Amino acid sequence: MRAAALFLTGLVCTEAFSSLQSPYTTKRQIKSSLHGANSNNEEEVSPRRSFVQSVASASSILLLANPANAGIDPTALKALPVEGDTTGVTSRMRQIEAVNGPRPEDSKDIAFEKLASGASYREYREGKGDAAVGNGSKVAAEMTIRCQSFATANEPGGVKYFSTKADTDFNELAWAIGDGALPPELEDCMMGMHKGGVRRIELPSTAVFAARKNNQLPLPTTKDGQRVFDRLFKTDATLLFEVLVTRIK
Repeated sequence: MRAAALFLTGLVCTEAFSSLQSPYTTKRQIKSSLHGANSNNEEEVSPRRSFVQSVASASSILLLANPANAGIDPTALKALPVEGDTTGVTSRMRQIEAVNGPRPEDSKDIAFEKLASGASYREYREGKGDAAVGNGSKVAAEMTIRCQSFATANEPGGVKYFSTKADTDFNELAWAIGDGALPPELEDCMMGMHKGGVRRIELPSTAVFAARKNNQLPLPTTKDGQRVFDRLFKTDATLLFEVLVTRIK
């Protein structure tokens, strides 16, 4: 097909060049010297334009003759087999997506449930499995901690001073419920959570000051986080914990 296109281009160019010659020699001889130059200029424009259009048309045939097949169709990845998949149609793309990633139900506006300790929580996702957080449970969780008094348009829940993603090596905190590593009010609000469960837990300022005194607050490792943390105790210190349980034993 490319050879045919090249032949067509050569043919068009030959015909176009030939049309640029003899007709205008005759007209120069016929017309007067006063009007000949102007007339020739006007009439030469037309065949030149035709020549350019002809070459452009032939070139477009060449370009269309061999369309490039570039890139990878991402939908094709969904059909790739995955080891251990009995159905043979499990998507690698689905496997890559975080099992514990955001879901539509996580954005629902749910009322806080307040406990006797003064802490309160909202449950956004129940999680799955028989194991549930209780006294003595060994728990691992992804966590973000926000300072409610520093709320902004971009972070209406408060500017975060700590997150397991930024401040830990494995994007999680691991501890045993009741061992004193974290505030007891936080643990009270986690009771009954299952793996994959998500809760937002609000600790009042009084509980936060007590937790700081007892070294029970996760500490930031970034300069920005440290600045926010230092400012926290100069005003209302209410904290919002966003907790996703990843393991329970």
